[in-house]
Amino acid sequence: MATLRDIQFRMVTTFQRRVGNPILGRLPAQQLLETTGRVSGEPRVTPIGGRRVGNQFWLVSEFGEKSQYVRNIQANDRVRVRLRGVWHDGTAHLLPEDDARERLRSLPRANSAAVRLVGTELLTVRVDLDH
Repeated sequence: MATLRDIQFRMVTTFQRRVGNPILGRLPAQQLLETTGRVSGEPRVTPIGGRRVGNQFWLVSEFGEKSQYVRNIQANDRVRVRLRGVWHDGTAHLLPEDDARERLRSLPRANSAAVRLVGTELLTVRVDLDH
């Protein structure tokens, strides 16, 4: 029998995949994360919300290791992040020891509220940008 968390995960990810991501991915100001598909080897682009601090970009995954982009990072940590319309290469690091709820306090409010609302397994991700 499916748990409430499983149902929530399926509902949110289905909405994101079919509605949210296609719309957000087209917005010029939207931050994007590009990973390499762990099976296909093809680029996979995901709208994200986070904040650049120096040469690092911080975000929180709402579904932790269940998120497809997190699973892709586990297979290949080289990523690209689009910030203000410019792509930056970098290396992603999953930080399960970081307090993701506390991290959300330092990230953009609207995205952080959405992550808190729908997230079930929060996981901090840091991308060390090459430039």
